[in-house]
This record gives sequence, structure tokens and C-alpha cells, in this order.
Amino acid sequence: MSLSILEEYIETGNSLAIDDLLNGNPNLTKQKTSHDISPLLLACYYNKPQIVKILLRHMDELTIHEAAAAGLLEQVQAMVENMPQLLNSVSDHGFTPLGLATHFGNEEVVRFLLAQGADPNIQSQNGYNVYPLHAAIGSGFDSIAKMLIEAGAEVNVVQALRTTPLHLASQNGNIDLIIVLLENGAQVEVKNDMGKTASDLAAEKGHVEIASILKV
Repeated sequence: MSLSILEEYIETGNSLAIDDLLNGNPNLTKQKTSHDISPLLLACYYNKPQIVKILLRHMDELTIHEAAAAGLLEQVQAMVENMPQLLNSVSDHGFTPLGLATHFGNEEVVRFLLAQGADPNIQSQNGYNVYPLHAAIGSGFDSIAKMLIEAGAEVNVVQALRTTPLHLASQNGNIDLIIVLLENGAQVEVKNDMGKTASDLAAEKGHVEIASILKV
């Protein structure tokens, strides 16, 4: 019951109530929510930075995936130094530390992980097949996307629905990243599961010039 209450407080951003609840039962931070992830990760996904800070105050240990998601560079550095095998480890919900750091836009953590040799071409193990490059482009983290490509991220990988990084950049109208992707070998003719090319997706979003450039 207390866990469901904690989850409700996270979703609604009730920071005072969370603090009171965890003062009485800090072990709730170690349990999994109904989304099959920890309360800390849930707060990250709901974009509740104040809640993240409160949860961290009540936690005596973190996984590397939680630290990467929360942007805790020093903790990630220490974990990788002590246990290098964690670098490309996959969380219970299917993501590597690099994948999570990318998803949440934690640029310094991404830079560190890549410098340590993190593999930018590991897809999520949850049925969606999301690569870090998809996450970066889909969320508009251009500098991270460029870092990933420089570190060897393949530009023609496909996630669920056969979506490529170029598909995402095109429908977002992101000409800067489109150029980078094309310069690194992105294929304009690839169709997603709906039969749409990058040009088609750009046109649907009203990016007429981009659609013309990418026309097969």
C-alpha cells in the first residue's frame, strides 16, 4: 500500500508527502513500482527533479543505471572504476547506462561513458529496440547525438516500426542533424513499417524543403 502511495506522490510531484513517507519507511526506495522500475527511475521518467533529489537523500545505494539516469557523474565514475563490467550492463527494464544517460540528456555522463568505451550500438532489450542515437535525436539532444556518431554509433540502425535516426531527425525538421547523418552514410531510401521514407515523414510535418532534399 505504501509503495502505491509513493508512486502516486511521484506522479503528482508531492515532494513534502514523499519526504514524510520515506522518513518512516526509507526501504520503499528499494522496491519496484507498478512500472517495474525503481521509484528513482520513475521520478526521472516523470521529469520530477525535485522528487529525484528527495529520493536520493533517502537512498543508501544506487545502481549504475539509476546514477546514469539521474545524471550523477561522480557516482557513475566510481562504479565503472570499481566494476568495469557495469559499463555495458543492461538494467532490468532493458537499458544500458549509456542508453539512460542519453535518454535523459545527461551529457557529461554520456561523455564519460563513451570515453571509457561504452558501446553506442546496444539496443534496448525491451521489445522497442531503441538505440542511444534514437533516444538522443528523438529528444532533441543534438550534441549528444553528435558525440554518439563520433564514437561509432551506426546511423542506419532501426528501432521498433523500422524507424531510423534519419526518420526521427526528418520528422523533427532537424536539418543540422540530417546533414550529420547523411555525411555519415544515412540511407534516405529506407522505409519504416508504414512504408514511409524520411522524405515522406518530413513532408507530413510540413518540412517541405527537407522533404525535397531527401526525396528518393
